[in-house]
Amino acid sequence: MSISETDAWFLVYSKPRQEETAKQNLERQGYSVYLPRAVQNRRREGRRVAVVGPLFPRYLFVRFNVQSDNWAPIRSTVGVAALVRFGSAPARVPDALIALLRSNEAASGIHEWTHAPLRVGQTVRVAEGAFVGYQGIFLARTSRERVIVLLDILGRPVRAQFTADQVDPAE
Repeated sequence: MSISETDAWFLVYSKPRQEETAKQNLERQGYSVYLPRAVQNRRREGRRVAVVGPLFPRYLFVRFNVQSDNWAPIRSTVGVAALVRFGSAPARVPDALIALLRSNEAASGIHEWTHAPLRVGQTVRVAEGAFVGYQGIFLARTSRERVIVLLDILGRPVRAQFTADQVDPAE
């Protein structure tokens, strides 16, 4: 399919964990497809691991002309659950949103989010280790890898040291 000025981006809902499969099959049919991806921290076997996954799990964008292109095959494409619709019309995505998403990608084509540094006095939650689930107050960073947190244990304030990966901002 050739891209014209009347083409627009639309939202596709994929089957669980089949975004890449849907992307490949839609591209094979000639559609222009955009699947924004990001580096995400996941826990595996008690450790945090950086993995690349969809920025919007189960969603990807496909470009076509709603007036002249045959978009019926999209819903039966392997990996696709449905074309997102508002009523009977497919959900159109503004070109500006796609441009913004693409402009925030690194040279690798992947969104690399950096978390804001912890602030002194911020409430944090211990994410792993012996104190998992405890909340405390972030006191200091001793090095790039270690932080000091004030925990309330048995009614007494206790300073504890953790690796930076063991604590998350409390939400």
